[in-house]
Order: sequence, then structure tokens, then C-alpha cells
Amino acid sequence: MDFAVVKKSSALHPKPAGLALQYGTAGFRTEAERLDHVMFRMGLLAVLRSRATASTIGVMVTASHNPEEDNGVKLIDPHGEMLHPLWEEYATQLANAEEQELQKVMTEICQKEAVDLHKDALVFIGRDTRPSSKKLSQSVIDGISVLGGQYHDYGLVTTPQLHYMVCCQNTQGQYGKATLEGYYQKLSKAFVELIKQANSSSSGDSQRHLKIDCANGIGALKLMEMERYFPKEVLIHLYNDGTKEKLNHLCGADYVKVHQKPPTGLDMKPNERCCSLDGDADRIVYYYKDTADHFHLIDGDKIATLISIFLKELLVKVEQTLKMAVIQTAYANGSSTRYLEETMKVFPSLFLVVVLFSKAAETKIRQLAKEEKDDERREAAKMLENTIDLFNQTVGDAISDMLVIEAILALKGLTMQQWDAIYTDLPNRLLKVQVADRHLIDTTDAERHVVAPPGLQEKIDALVKKYKSARAFVRPSGTEDIVRIYAEADKQENADALAHEVSLAVYHLAGGVGTPPQP
Repeated sequence: MDFAVVKKSSALHPKPAGLALQYGTAGFRTEAERLDHVMFRMGLLAVLRSRATASTIGVMVTASHNPEEDNGVKLIDPHGEMLHPLWEEYATQLANAEEQELQKVMTEICQKEAVDLHKDALVFIGRDTRPSSKKLSQSVIDGISVLGGQYHDYGLVTTPQLHYMVCCQNTQGQYGKATLEGYYQKLSKAFVELIKQANSSSSGDSQRHLKIDCANGIGALKLMEMERYFPKEVLIHLYNDGTKEKLNHLCGADYVKVHQKPPTGLDMKPNERCCSLDGDADRIVYYYKDTADHFHLIDGDKIATLISIFLKELLVKVEQTLKMAVIQTAYANGSSTRYLEETMKVFPSLFLVVVLFSKAAETKIRQLAKEEKDDERREAAKMLENTIDLFNQTVGDAISDMLVIEAILALKGLTMQQWDAIYTDLPNRLLKVQVADRHLIDTTDAERHVVAPPGLQEKIDALVKKYKSARAFVRPSGTEDIVRIYAEADKQENADALAHEVSLAVYHLAGGVGTPPQP
């Protein structure tokens, strides 16, 4: 490694004095103008990771649902998964190193990980539609190039598409083709097959309309590209497509979820199916308005429950002893957990929501789809096979999830109201409190219990006892100095009051900044 060349190139991407960042769940995120040096150094790290694993590594330039002025970067490991936790620490060390420390930090990484600097390295790069993303992705390329790495710049892609591409490349095409065309073809083929089975069992008008809020982000561009692959029965209508307004401004999945109201720029008629993606198209929520003009949010809990019901019914039909589990986050509504446990006899664990099929289960299902003699069992196995192909199993993918949901609703003949009525959500409220330093808050038990600062958990427990069917927890953001507060209770006014009281406790006990939270 020629450190003189690295040093010269690094000087073109200087680190702002006193800036310290931490690689969190979503990588690095902050104001775009502070990220040039980070991007260059993540290009360096991606080359080292590629050489250490003898695999292609991904670098995605995005800040997801953050404001348009922000940006961020995250690395993608060989099978499309998040970066290994140890390398997250290396990322933090490398990003925060002063110029004179850069050589030492890189040398230590190479020694600890036995990196062969003579090996080939390949990095896939993608970016979202933020004004700063193109320039910042060029800084990543500078870092890759100075270490002699090769790169493929996919340009504008959703975050899940880049995860998919990395996985395809490292499985030698077994998971699919490492191209956008390959992504569209794989998902649309599975979707068309499922919709075909729905149409054969339905009568009358089979046209399906869906209004999509694209958060003024990359999702709009990619859905426009993908639309020609959809069957004629499926008509999508795109809103907040990025041609007029700012990314994530008063729109997008995070806005709709937090504010529990529709995005601006989307005109809803009663009982129409609508959904919102987030800025980089890895999150999705559905919603509708009833005839009394009431807004109904269908978020991850009900999405996971719908998918679980569908999969369990198919598994019963194929008569295979395949096990199924539902994995929820701490934000899962208490009603969804009770429904899964009591009605479906599935016992959720409280972690990240992803739909995954084990290799053994996938092999068995594909075998049944080809060889099963019984017509009903074979058809059920084919549905499962197409569902497997429709999911992006590398990471949460709003476009993939949307197609799965649309297929299931069509196959089961469900309206939005019928889906919503599977169970009744406990009223809930999600709030944010700005703090001086999010690292002062430490949690355990899947982020549901505060261990620091002292006294905060005791205060939350006392507040929760005031309300019926209540629950509340707080957790620091992985990317910015805010604390998220979740509260649920028997009535909306109680959930709102509990959330506000907990937010005041966070403000006073965990270093809140600015004016205290208002009701």
C-alpha cells in the first residue's frame, strides 16, 4: 500500500476539525457538507473489506428518511447483509482518525484482519436522489481507486436494490442477476405468476389501483422503470415523485407513521388503497380513509400479520412440517403480538422484522412445486415458491413488500377494511425528543428497558401504571441526537398523554435541548 499516494488523495477530502461520528444501524448520517472525508474513507474501507472477504462489497450513499440536506453512507456485506459489527468499529475509527493517524488505523485493520493487499477488490456503489449524493459517491470512488480497487457504479438505485445486487454477485447468480433488469425480472415474474392465480379464482373487474407516495425519492424513479413489467390488471399511481417538492418533506413512510395522517400531495378518496415509501425505498406503510373521513394506518405489524396468515395457510395446504416464526421489533403493537400468540399460535420474538426462508425450506418447497402429484398441494407449493422469489431476502424492501401485499390481497380477495379488521390496534403515539448526546441513553431487553441515565426507567414505569393496557419505552436514534418515545394505551387520549409525559421525563433526565416538549 502506497501511503504517500493515500495521504495525498486524503488531503483532497479533509476531515473537519473536531468532528466525531459513529457508525450506527444505518451507517453514518449527518449534514451532507460534513461527509466528504467519510465517503473517501469508506471507499478505502470497502476495498479492505473486499480483500479480507474475497467478495464484492456494497457502498450505498443515502440518508433514507432524513431531511434532504442530510446524507449518509453504509457498507453492505457479501450476502447483502449489514456490515459485520467489528468492521462497524473500524468504520468509526477510520472516519474519526486525524490525517496523521490514517496510516496507523489502516495498518492496524490490515494486520488484525490479515488483509492481502495484492488481492483483487470489487465494490458496488449506489446512491439516492439527494442533490449531494452524486458528489459524495465520487468521493467514495476516489477512495476505492487510490487503493487499486475496482468498482461498478450503479448510479441511482434504492438501498434494497444495491443489497440485492451484492448478494447476486457473491452467489455467482444463484440469487439472481446482479443488474437492475435482473431485479425487475425476478420480482415481476413471481408477482405475475401470483396475480395470475388470483385472477383465475376471481370474477368481474380484476383491475387493481394503488396510490403510492414516493417521498419525493428514488422509489418514484424505480417504480417508473418497473411499471412496464407489471400485468395490465395492476395500475399504480405515483405521487410525490420528486419533480416538484423536497425529499421526505411532509411525506414518506416515516412522516405518515409518526404523524398518523396522510402525506401532502396525495388526494385520498374513501376506501382507496394507498401506501408510502421512505426516501430510499426500504420502508413501507399502507393506509386508507373510511367513508366517515377517518384515517386508518396499516403499518409493519399488520403487514407482518397478513403475510404470516398467508404463509401459514399455504404451509397447512402443502402438509409439510416446516416451522414458522414471526420476529417483531419493540415497536410492535401489543394487539398484534396477542393476535399472533392467541389466534395463530405463533410466538413472536422482539427483534428486526424480515421475511426469510431457510435454504432447507426453500429447497423442499421448490421440489414440491415441481414433483407433487396432488393438484392442491402442488398449487400451494407454487404459490410459496413465487412468494419466496418475490421477497428480497437480503434486507427490508418497500417495492418487494408492496408487491407481496398486493398479491396476497388479490389472492385472498381482501379489501383494506377487511385487512385492517384482522385485529384492532391499541391506540399509540410515537414522539421524538432532541437531546444533547444520544449516547447517554443505554437500553436493554430489545431496547425496551432503560439502564441509563439512572431514574428514567423508574419514572417511565410509574407513568405507565397510570393508564389501562399501557406500555411505553424510549430508545436513542442510531444516527442523530434524538430519542424516540413509543406509548400505547386503551384510548388515544391516554396514549397521547403517556407519550407526552414520557417525553418530558426524557427531556429532564436525559439532557433535552431547546424548549420542553409541548402536548
